Amino acid sequence: MIIKAVSYLSPNLFWYYQAITEAIFRNCGLKIELMEATTDPLDDQLLQHDHWDLMFICGLPLIRHNRIAVKPLQLLAAPVMLGDRYENQPIYFADIVVNAASNFKRFEDLAGTRFCYNDRGSNSGYNLLRYRLLSHSHHQETAYFSDVQQSGSHQRSLQWIVSGLADCAAIDSVVMEAELRQFPELAKSLRVIESMRSPMPPIAVSSRLAPSLIEQMQNTLFNPDPDLQAAMTMAQVKRYAKVTAQDYEPIAVTFDAAMQLGYEAIA
Repeated sequence: MIIKAVSYLSPNLFWYYQAITEAIFRNCGLKIELMEATTDPLDDQLLQHDHWDLMFICGLPLIRHNRIAVKPLQLLAAPVMLGDRYENQPIYFADIVVNAASNFKRFEDLAGTRFCYNDRGSNSGYNLLRYRLLSHSHHQETAYFSDVQQSGSHQRSLQWIVSGLADCAAIDSVVMEAELRQFPELAKSLRVIESMRSPMPPIAVSSRLAPSLIEQMQNTLFNPDPDLQAAMTMAQVKRYAKVTAQDYEPIAVTFDAAMQLGYEAIA
């Protein structure tokens, strides 16, 4: 049996998702073909037609997909990151990042600045910041930011801030930490002024898979062999945790609040 897998997450951790698929092969005897997605999950016809068996996916598109899918995706597990801020829980943060040389100290200082984001379907890069604006009534203003541009990725958003093409962005904390490990010189040019907590992007599987197979995959993650443990350490993953659809309800709340008010696009 060949397991068809796809990652919709940041490319700077694709090597790690590959290590997970290799661990599943070692422990379950299943060959896995892992691909990097070239489209948003909600635009992926292969996902809509239940082509994928295993998915590395953001919580927001997972929720939105499952609301309309004939066969909703099941949750396999979610990583718990090393570091005190993660509190030994499967959470992450949308870090609001500015140039370290700027005078921006708090969120309110960002009014009239240039905001960039990875894509509008992103929880950390778009949805959580939109909810931040909504919950503080900033969306009622004609425009909070002077300019809003899509960068295409968290990494490019960081580059835009460093180079002065944008003033601020909301960045996935795990992606940012991985980027700073790879390019430590970036740290001196960036500063986080606020953070928004959210459930961690999970690993999901098709409901077609046999329960016994899903359990085998979970055991691979919950009891990592030495090779997977080494990859987890390199990626700063402490462990994997069981998660349920209910754990991702906070994301649904933030998304629904904006949609109910017709607040789809940040301005």
